[in-house]
Amino acid sequence: MRAEDVEDAVTMLVAALEAVPDDGWSPPAGPLEWSCRDTVVHVADDLIGYAGQVAIAPPDGYAPFDVAVDPATGTAGLLRVVEAGGALLAAAVRTSPPGVRGWHPYGDSDAAGFAAMGVTEVLVHTHDITRATAPSWALPPGPCRAVLARLWPGVDPGTDPGATLLHHTGRAPLDGVPAPSRWRWHGAPA
Repeated sequence: MRAEDVEDAVTMLVAALEAVPDDGWSPPAGPLEWSCRDTVVHVADDLIGYAGQVAIAPPDGYAPFDVAVDPATGTAGLLRVVEAGGALLAAAVRTSPPGVRGWHPYGDSDAAGFAAMGVTEVLVHTHDITRATAPSWALPPGPCRAVLARLWPGVDPGTDPGATLLHHTGRAPLDGVPAPSRWRWHGAPA
């Protein structure tokens, strides 16, 4: 996947969540135990963390930092943190040298893999948050199909790639098959 895919996913997240009132972030995010607020901060943390993996290509772990957001921060500020994370990941993907590999527990990955991981985080967690804030929101098929192709090679996206992605990330049954309780993507390049 490309830097533009990360940027497009973050733009989608912002559009889906910008109407959440400042005091609307406390409900649980879909099936998660996290609040909607904790989930959106997690997305920003992942995007920034993945940018670090691409930028410095550590062989053995993540850089030891976490994103912290002031508890008084409202919707505009929370979304700005996600936008910053997306911009950092997109910049790292654009400027990474060919062949760069960064550590990930599911397999050392290249810049395109970290872009796909970032897009996956944005997609599934936007879905999680919108279960509480905008239940009619639906996953866009194109990006779902793209992340399935990169991170779940060999999986048929079917006629509803969003449903397939939710299944493979442990969120929903698919065609009568229960959602897996444990799941993982394949970050290593093919």
